[in-house]
Amino acid sequence: MRRAKTIMFLGTGSDVGKSVLAAALCRVLKQDGYRVAPFKAQNMALNSFVTPDGGEMGRAQVMQAEAAGVEPHVDMNPILLKPTSQKGSQVIVLGKPIGNMSAPEYYRRKKELIPLVMAAFERLSRSFDVIVMEGAGSAVEINLKEHDLVNLSMARRTGTPCVLVGDIDRGGIFASLLGSLALMDEQERGLVKGFIVNKFRGDPSLFEDGIKILEERSSLPVLGVIPYFDHILLPQEDSVALSRICRASVESNDGVKLGIVRLPYISNYTDFDVFSGDSGVLVRYFSNPEEIFSFDAVIVPGSKNTIHDLRFLHESGLADALRAFWKSGRTVVGLCGGYQMLGNCVRDPFGVEGTPSEMQGLGILPIVTEMVREKLTHQVEVVPNDNNPLWSGEMSSVVLRGYEIHMGRSYLKTGDVADPSKDAAGLSIFKIVSRSGRPADEFEGCASLEGNAWGTYVHGIFDNAEFRRWFVSKVALLRGKKIAWEKEIPEHWSAVLDKQYDLLAEHFRKHVKVELLYSIMGL
Repeated sequence: MRRAKTIMFLGTGSDVGKSVLAAALCRVLKQDGYRVAPFKAQNMALNSFVTPDGGEMGRAQVMQAEAAGVEPHVDMNPILLKPTSQKGSQVIVLGKPIGNMSAPEYYRRKKELIPLVMAAFERLSRSFDVIVMEGAGSAVEINLKEHDLVNLSMARRTGTPCVLVGDIDRGGIFASLLGSLALMDEQERGLVKGFIVNKFRGDPSLFEDGIKILEERSSLPVLGVIPYFDHILLPQEDSVALSRICRASVESNDGVKLGIVRLPYISNYTDFDVFSGDSGVLVRYFSNPEEIFSFDAVIVPGSKNTIHDLRFLHESGLADALRAFWKSGRTVVGLCGGYQMLGNCVRDPFGVEGTPSEMQGLGILPIVTEMVREKLTHQVEVVPNDNNPLWSGEMSSVVLRGYEIHMGRSYLKTGDVADPSKDAAGLSIFKIVSRSGRPADEFEGCASLEGNAWGTYVHGIFDNAEFRRWFVSKVALLRGKKIAWEKEIPEHWSAVLDKQYDLLAEHFRKHVKVELLYSIMGL
């Protein structure tokens, strides 16, 4: 039976660059004519994506699939854990949720999940030439070794050679790489075939002695010393990266300033990566209500625990600040969980997010939301609802693409009527015309009567260049600012990313011994 060649990037810790290096190698292999797929047995993240057939998977493997030039599939990330509290997560297996579990509950279920993970891997192995695998966090959390499904245990089950990645920007590169190796048993060390020193600042030649030390003490080659970069635009997956974005924010009196509320359980903040490619648009995450009037528009993003984060808005003073911001005439937007929070009320009668509860919303949008047990995961196509004055005749009949991931159902509340199929007041902002490739005809989203607040369940809506330009231009007009667009016809975010993957591959080839890496893989 034909079997793909494999390689795995293991890490000395979280955020050392495993996901990005896997994406880089996927694009390098694609450029060299190989059919390549990414694979991560288990991912823990709040950023997720919906495949064409309605399966939910982690954004990192979506990025890697895009770099590989293949359609994302749930087999590439068979288990996704989405934290819902400090002690529990929603467990998604092969794209579908199987329930919320505490860590001990999940560990008890792991044995029955291993065959599903291996079956997903085998399906990919039969369909592709190469599988680029990624570990999770540190490869040697020895207190959790018996529960490992994604790091060395997966490499051992599949006979996969591994590259250990360390982040020199943090300091302690020798302790992290050599220490990780020392904590492995003999069989595990035999799987590690080399090191990559990532995020080097300065002249790499200054680390030549460091390379000798690593190679002499380990008898393993250093496959590359990769310089830190900030000129390549890539999606960010975890909250570690999010905090870095906050610190890197640019202050300026020019351009449109977008504030993203940093919720405790913020999810799918990849919705806002697209703005990093737009000149004249500055994005900053914030949680201090006193900062709100420094922005031209504020977006309340998605959340994996809407009621918890809604309580946070009320208790932190952000709820009052958002209402004052909206009443001043500035723009407020809610996406998914943020959309729910902008409404009158959020109810969770079945305890979907924990204990059954109900909480008052911000009262900015005339909707009520009820959590239900069934999760909606669809790719969708929507068109603007021409009956809503929000559009003012603009964007008519433009088809916009995105995806839904939510367990709440929101209904327009006009008077005593709450009906998802009717919109006599013209408050819905979209009509869904396609859901998972099937025709649909359903109102979606809502705008306030004043027109300066709106919300939607559609993730990825800003990836649509026409919509993004309409939104930024409208905010600029309301604030008396002018935007000088660099391009007459803007690109969809996917086209922008495709060019970034080529830049990433170029950076990888320049600083990694690709021929030696190919030899390790048996290519």
